[in-house]
Amino acid sequence: MDLSTTYLGFKLSHPLMTGACPLADSMDNIRRLEDAGVAAIVMRSLFEEQIVSEQLATNRSMDVPADSYAEALSYFPTPEEFKLGPDEYLEQIRKIKQAVSVPVFASLNGASLGGWLDYAKLMQEAGADALELNVYDLGTEAKETGEVLVQRTVDMVGAVKKAVNIPVAVKLSPYYSSFANVAKRLDGVKADGLILFNRFYQADIDIEGLEVLSALTLSHPGALLLRLRWLAILAGRVQASLAVTGGVHGALEVIKAVMCGAQAVQMVSALLQNGPEHLKKVREEVSRWLEEHEYDSLQQALGSMSLLKCPNPKAFERANYAHILQSWQA
Repeated sequence: MDLSTTYLGFKLSHPLMTGACPLADSMDNIRRLEDAGVAAIVMRSLFEEQIVSEQLATNRSMDVPADSYAEALSYFPTPEEFKLGPDEYLEQIRKIKQAVSVPVFASLNGASLGGWLDYAKLMQEAGADALELNVYDLGTEAKETGEVLVQRTVDMVGAVKKAVNIPVAVKLSPYYSSFANVAKRLDGVKADGLILFNRFYQADIDIEGLEVLSALTLSHPGALLLRLRWLAILAGRVQASLAVTGGVHGALEVIKAVMCGAQAVQMVSALLQNGPEHLKKVREEVSRWLEEHEYDSLQQALGSMSLLKCPNPKAFERANYAHILQSWQA
């Protein structure tokens, strides 16, 4: 079965790759991922605050950035708590590129314009084949409108695109008031890919100790539904490649994502739970399902369940909403 796909301009043997996660920290895991046949490897994110902290440490005369980041950095983990600092991150790119033949994508995580974006060029020089810009902006300032947040994201992507020659994909949250408009505007600044969606981890509260509890929770297949909806809406309507991340644990989730328009499928939680070898199992099950259902290739399924052929997606969505509300039976 031909499972090949094209993502960010790369011809991949199949759509399954890692998402940004700790698996790329270990060369042992890198080798296991390659043995499992991973199509591409995405490294964990390097945070804006890590880069800014290092810049401030080497240039204390930068008073304005020091003032603006002092409070933010006081909440952030210490440099020692990060698995990879900025310099170590660049060295890890070089090591992975020397060890594997598949594309290697670096990842930057941030929420503002600034000198930290210059690290995109250093990642390119270290050998990264492409870059993910992971936009994590909660918009907690009441004085900031939604338009300000959107424009900041668009400006960040535009700045990175001007700095590098490699493809740039944008990992976004679903919490924009008009996500389709955001996607179109990112198309306007030549984003090469859109990744749906970033997960905003929700903190719990210890009511006895009066503390905020932060814990990493892995995804579940139910998380895929929101992603399927927006993949189906955007497929064929933007120039950027589309990828999905979050909720993909097995072959059925992969097939659904592809049918809705995903050219690449990122896996994290399932690989952390089951090991890198799980990727090979999922790939084989995808191939078997397509053969059993008489598909000639993955490309035949790509976008087959998108809303591109629907003349009025808004009306379709509202009709579906009404049907669901009427379907409940006690």
